[in-house]
Amino acid sequence: MRKNINRRDFLKLAGAAASGAALAACGQQEKPAATAPTSASDPEAVGKMTYRSFPSLGEDKVSILGYGCMRWPTVKNPEGGNVIDQEAVNRLVDYALEHGVNLFDTSPVYVQGQSEKATGIALKRHPRSSYYVSTKLSNFTNYTRENSLTMYYNSFKNLQVDYIDYYLLHSIGGGGMKHFRERYVDNGMLDFLMKEREAGRIRRLGWSFHGSKEVFDAMLALHEEVHWDFVLIQMNYLDWKIPKGSSISAEYLYTELEKRNIPVLIMEPLLGGRLTRLPDHVVARLKQQDPESSVASWAFRFAGSHRNVLSVLSGMTYMEHLQDNIRTYSPLRPLTAEEKNFLYETAAIINSYPTVPCNDCKYCMPCPYGLDIPAVLLHYNKCVNEGNIPQSRQDENYRKARRAFLVGYNRAVEKLRQADHCVGCRQCVEHCPQDIDIPKELQRIDTFIEKLKQETL
Repeated sequence: MRKNINRRDFLKLAGAAASGAALAACGQQEKPAATAPTSASDPEAVGKMTYRSFPSLGEDKVSILGYGCMRWPTVKNPEGGNVIDQEAVNRLVDYALEHGVNLFDTSPVYVQGQSEKATGIALKRHPRSSYYVSTKLSNFTNYTRENSLTMYYNSFKNLQVDYIDYYLLHSIGGGGMKHFRERYVDNGMLDFLMKEREAGRIRRLGWSFHGSKEVFDAMLALHEEVHWDFVLIQMNYLDWKIPKGSSISAEYLYTELEKRNIPVLIMEPLLGGRLTRLPDHVVARLKQQDPESSVASWAFRFAGSHRNVLSVLSGMTYMEHLQDNIRTYSPLRPLTAEEKNFLYETAAIINSYPTVPCNDCKYCMPCPYGLDIPAVLLHYNKCVNEGNIPQSRQDENYRKARRAFLVGYNRAVEKLRQADHCVGCRQCVEHCPQDIDIPKELQRIDTFIEKLKQETL
């Protein structure tokens, strides 16, 4: 049934009965099937988008829903691999702009380096004054001044713009302040970017964060000298108080920025879709509280309900996701205190499940040994949420769970890209924004799989 109706309609049906609700968010995300032409306007949403502005950002009036361009739709390339589906991107961008979305965030490394160019092609078809564009200096490994400058200037070419509205130092935190200094200070790039801001080629300068409290505090200590215009943080109701796999809460990040009146951009409001792929009874809990709203809307309302948030970025691959999120923010209905407490209780329930905190960002890819790391972790999480992780052969549903895991695993991950091919080189670990010990998790999952195969649980 899920393949024949769209996501919103399915979730409404799910709210009518607990059994239906139990099916809504289990399994990996699939492309929803549209029941009507997806290019048509939504009259109920046009002209109703919520916008945010701050005195420090001048006349900028930014849509609270921002388009994260890390997950543009792709198609198979006859020569191998995938390429961005430019026609689909154009349709998504057109629909977003028509319904009030005006911030588009990309990076030189998104979608295997294809995102900036595809984003630029789609946006160039519209007046420059109708959108804000955001991109990053993603010099993770080669951070010589020459390479950093080349990356910077290429962003202008790829995006086909004369100025960049919001420019970020990308993913501060990995490697500590030493790595930050190597990437941006020792090579003179921070001074260069500040001068570019003075010249108007960069309108706003900020940074995105994945790291420790010590690094975050050190970056904020630079505020008086640099004057950060904004900061991009990971924030959602699951990470707010009890983040899984991290020592620093989103509440701390947000509060410290709010104290300094630094506008906040939000990434991972859905944790790469994890907050839609929830255990059956958690979906039922959300639907019982508000049968008319999608599961995703809870997460977007949470992020947008904080007054210092400038925009909430979402990587919307499919039109159905874009439409649902636009409805949520057209206009935003802020959470009540009771609803926030309800989500904190829900987060505690979700965190009790032994899932791996993978957001499918693909920063760990490509693996030098060909593993499809995100696919392995996402399949494991899917089976955790569906109750298909048997603890022993004595479990009542052992046979059913065993088959579901093994058959689904071979369908989700090609044999040559499965966990048993991990050699433990650990090249992936330093790139993971969620600080997952990926080789350790892959070894644990592979051991579990072998026990399932040999029936030695």
